[in-house]
Amino acid sequence: MTPLAGVRSLKVKLGIVIVLAILVTLLTMLIAAKLGLRLRWGALAALVVSLASVQVVARGMTSPLRAMARAAEAMARGEHGQRVQASSRDEVGQLAAAFNTMAAELETLDRARRELVIDAAHELRTPISALRASLENAVDGVEEPDLPELLAQAERLGRLADQLLDLSALEAGAARLDRCSFAVAELAADCAATVEIPQGLHVEGDPDRLRQVVRNLVENAHRHAPGTPVVVRAAARPAGGVRLEVEDRGPGFEAAEATRIFDRFARADRSRSSPGSGLGLAIARSIVELHGGAIRAEAADPQGCRMVVELP
Repeated sequence: MTPLAGVRSLKVKLGIVIVLAILVTLLTMLIAAKLGLRLRWGALAALVVSLASVQVVARGMTSPLRAMARAAEAMARGEHGQRVQASSRDEVGQLAAAFNTMAAELETLDRARRELVIDAAHELRTPISALRASLENAVDGVEEPDLPELLAQAERLGRLADQLLDLSALEAGAARLDRCSFAVAELAADCAATVEIPQGLHVEGDPDRLRQVVRNLVENAHRHAPGTPVVVRAAARPAGGVRLEVEDRGPGFEAAEATRIFDRFARADRSRSSPGSGLGLAIARSIVELHGGAIRAEAADPQGCRMVVELP
């Protein structure tokens, strides 16, 4: 049981504790006087009883602070799973709730950091292993180096490094947007897809960044649905803004994957043999959200995948 847990104000709690201490002191002094105790013994008894009563009443005010101090020390050691019990409804309880929210976010960020390191190491291992094998064979005289293949693997490493840096800047909010009004048709001018975009449709945003979104979505569609047509279409939204779609006729995806495919290094088939880096959709999502828009994946009819981008 936590005394004064229902009081919503810390100031009121402190006032109650002070008044209680005064009343307990006076009551103890009166009892001591009736029992005929000397003044100094009565004062001592009043002091002891008053301190004991204050300790009991104020326990619920200080215990969350001590718990937060212990949890903060543990989190400083890397133990991000720490939580504190927020039983009161005053400012200390609000602080405890905010502490738990912060701890949960730190735990999520730490987990994402660990997963990023593991996934990045896995992605880097494939081209590095190919480069090493080819170079070792060349050094041992087993075979002549395949220079085009070596160049392709080196370019793959470069693209992965560039994408990691780009995604890091986007997620940190450090990427700069050069906004202007431009025709939506410009976004799909150089993509290998069928384009169905009205010429008079305009959008406000960074044309280079939004062109990168369309390019990533089209490349993702060709990679997961090779040999099938890819269509890029756009239309004005009734509530304002633009709805942009990239649709293919491939095998599609499972409903449970609709959100996960936008995570870093995610693949709809969970296969690591895919030629992509697994960063294209994550970069597209970050760019769209930086513009204040939203992106999602839908099942196309009768089959395939439709990537929908809604821009304000």
